[in-house]
Amino acid sequence: MTTTKATRRTRSTDRRRQLIDAATVLFAERGYPHVSVTDIARRAGVSAPTVYRHFADKQALLLAAVQTRVDELEESTAGADLASSDHPADALAASVTELSISNPHATSLWRWSGQHLSADENADVVRRTRAVLRQWASAIRADRPELTERESMYLAGAVLSVVGSGAGRAVRSGAHEMEEMVLALVRQTIRLTPSHAVPLRQTAGPGDDAPTRRDEILDAAARLFAENGFAGTGMDEIGAAVGITGPSVYKHFPSKLAILVAISQRSAMRLEAGVMAAYAITPDPAGRLNALVDHYVDAVTSSPDLLVGFVSSYVLAGEPQAAELLAVQRRYVARWVQLLTDIDADRPPGSAVLAVHAALAIVNDAVRLPRSTPRPEFAARMAYLMKGVMGV
Repeated sequence: MTTTKATRRTRSTDRRRQLIDAATVLFAERGYPHVSVTDIARRAGVSAPTVYRHFADKQALLLAAVQTRVDELEESTAGADLASSDHPADALAASVTELSISNPHATSLWRWSGQHLSADENADVVRRTRAVLRQWASAIRADRPELTERESMYLAGAVLSVVGSGAGRAVRSGAHEMEEMVLALVRQTIRLTPSHAVPLRQTAGPGDDAPTRRDEILDAAARLFAENGFAGTGMDEIGAAVGITGPSVYKHFPSKLAILVAISQRSAMRLEAGVMAAYAITPDPAGRLNALVDHYVDAVTSSPDLLVGFVSSYVLAGEPQAAELLAVQRRYVARWVQLLTDIDADRPPGSAVLAVHAALAIVNDAVRLPRSTPRPEFAARMAYLMKGVMGV
């Protein structure tokens, strides 16, 4: 009887993990709102009632998936035994690289899950993740005692972004080659010194024209989408934020989706303007890439538009404008990759792709974390880390 019960518990645990893993992949590929319990059941090869025997609903599955990924982050860090290693920073680099190759979602699921979890659930995820980062920072500082605690935390956060950037999905390389490229980026990140950051060069602003009511609506909606998510924001809230009623918003935009499209188009135009400005400054590839980094950091830290466009891209899936906006983003990233290849012609294309995606992830991830952007040195240090991980 005891053996039978133990077997049942093992099967139940295995099934629960199977469902968590299936949900994680689907959430990452399609976006949480576009995944149903039926989809998860189909992916796991079970029936929908089986899912409900283990989880109350899709929300419970998301929480379990995020908690499982944080568990793996903690277990990987504990397994590296950083405190007793002769070279803690090297041990950290090897550990996080191995985790990113074997289980990439362990280092990236937290990125978009926040807007779908409760405040208490988010607080717990942030607390546990920060505890891991403090261990990483301690390992980095053990090998580099000249760093301040804050500098080492900047580097620890950058390491998490590098290994969780997900660029590996866009690079066709063998597992061993991929691991070597990621490890090289992590080691390069750990060697950086955030206090060496210099102020960003001045970039062109959006203009001095007085904002129209349409602009005010877009600004308010972008802030609310960034704070509460697209699904968690209503037209009445958007209207209240600009001092008008919800129905009055419809005089300017036919739907909430139309507002998101306009925000995404506005951010795309800003990216294109940054490219034109960078190419007008100098013909030198390194100069152009440095200018693009400064412009991007300024854009993503001064307005929520870019981040909202990236995080809410799944909402636009199937919309006529989605393909055009995605094409703009891809062209933008491709310019960075081409410039990095022009700077170092001997650099493998896959390495350039990984480096660009890692660099963009560093600042995109950092602006999601609470209490990051108010620090006066934040933008300069983000630009420094981005340039440093790309080697420019």
